[in-house]
Amino acid sequence: MIIDKEIKIIREAFADSENPLVFFDDDPDGLCSYLLFKELNENSKGIIIKSSPMLDISYLRKINELSPDKVFVLDKPIIGQDFIDKVNVPLYWIDHHPIVKRKGVHYYNPLIRNPKDNSPVSYWSYKITKGSLWIATIGAIADWYIPDYLKEFKKKYPGLIKNEKDPGKIIFETRLGELIRIFSFILKGKTIDIRKNISILSKIRDPYEILDQKTPKGKYLHRYYTHIKKQYDILLEKALEKKNYNPIIFTYSSSKMSFTSELSNELIHKFPDKIIIIGREKGNEIKMSLRSSKIVIPPILKKALVNVKGYGGGHEHACGSSVSADDFHTFIDNIKNQLK
Repeated sequence: MIIDKEIKIIREAFADSENPLVFFDDDPDGLCSYLLFKELNENSKGIIIKSSPMLDISYLRKINELSPDKVFVLDKPIIGQDFIDKVNVPLYWIDHHPIVKRKGVHYYNPLIRNPKDNSPVSYWSYKITKGSLWIATIGAIADWYIPDYLKEFKKKYPGLIKNEKDPGKIIFETRLGELIRIFSFILKGKTIDIRKNISILSKIRDPYEILDQKTPKGKYLHRYYTHIKKQYDILLEKALEKKNYNPIIFTYSSSKMSFTSELSNELIHKFPDKIIIIGREKGNEIKMSLRSSKIVIPPILKKALVNVKGYGGGHEHACGSSVSADDFHTFIDNIKNQLK
């Protein structure tokens, strides 16, 4: 957990900042975390990180361009030490991925005090900012975590969820789940469109604006989601053709948008007894999302990367990895050999 003293330190640091800059991950957990912080300090500017799990020195140009007095990083598993060394303002990093040792950064991670604490960054962002309950709920459940404020959410926003307690059921079988998928799909597409979507979303005041298309802003976001979902559904149909195999392995071309995380999540919900590997070919790499409800993935992933050009990591039952296309079959064989 992140203790109350640390929550107070983060809240005051952000609220008192005159020009805070926020880097955040390109998923609903990262997005919702940023939106919650944005509510606390409207002067904040957000930069979504889409290209890599690492925040590296290539993003120093944003700091030089925007001249923040403080920098906050939300839901990014790795920050390069060289990036930290060159940031000349206070740097606060809130994360929930496996612990990384770095110098010169204010680092907060619930795993530091409890290795079993899988609470996402949006959960802690809500505790820090005391912002919108519906935003916090979307972010937490999107990361397959049931927050202690779900009961309060059900009372305040009726009709979005009944008595479901399994994150997968909520995501794929409720109206709240549709909202979660909307938050995910509006982060797909051209950078200029994504920025517009985030700007519009920051002005939405309740979930029904989007789900019931009650306002022009809500209609716009729902229409964008519907357009992206058509592309997703085509890939899902193709992935389902592999449903009789275990592991379920499905790869597709970079000419399509990146849906590896979303596809792997839906397939693990449909087939909880199987291992899911979804890959997207990009250049000479295959970027993957791996899921398993039964098996702890990181040890298997670590061994699969032996003598393979690539990297990977993540949570116990959800990981990301990227390997050279030339080594992909070796990587898959390394995984299969461990399952025999």
